[in-house]
Amino acid sequence: MKTLSILSAACGVVFMGAASAANITVYYSPTCPHCHHAREFISSTLIYEYPNLTVSEVNVGLPENTSVVNDAFKKCKYESRGVPVIVVGDKCFQGYADFMQKDLREAVEVDLGDAEKATAAANKKAMEENAEKFKQEHADRANAISEYKPASADAAKKK
Repeated sequence: MKTLSILSAACGVVFMGAASAANITVYYSPTCPHCHHAREFISSTLIYEYPNLTVSEVNVGLPENTSVVNDAFKKCKYESRGVPVIVVGDKCFQGYADFMQKDLREAVEVDLGDAEKATAAANKKAMEENAEKFKQEHADRANAISEYKPASADAAKKK
């Protein structure tokens, strides 16, 4: 019976961990320097600290992204069309500066369990000690970032 309880607890942790993976959407312009810095922080730091993090990047300058960009500005209640806009769960950030890194981390951690937060803290420490080595050992994390493509663009390619 004790083995069954331990197994049940372990499975619960696995399912809970999978369900609480964080997602970030970055609305950016390729010519925006603040967007570049925000995307750099996310791609060179956050995706390595948080192993379940996924990132979708949306180029606001592409006509096919207009609808999803408008939806984001409406959701975030932003009247200004300034970018970057970074959406983490239900939290929105407009603009980017290094002082925002703590707030972005906190937003990512909102739905994380204690074990995931501990993993992130350990990863952050390892990155501080030797970022290049850590990134090489976790090179697959680069796959956590994808460029948004509207469903209609995929359908058009199939035709």
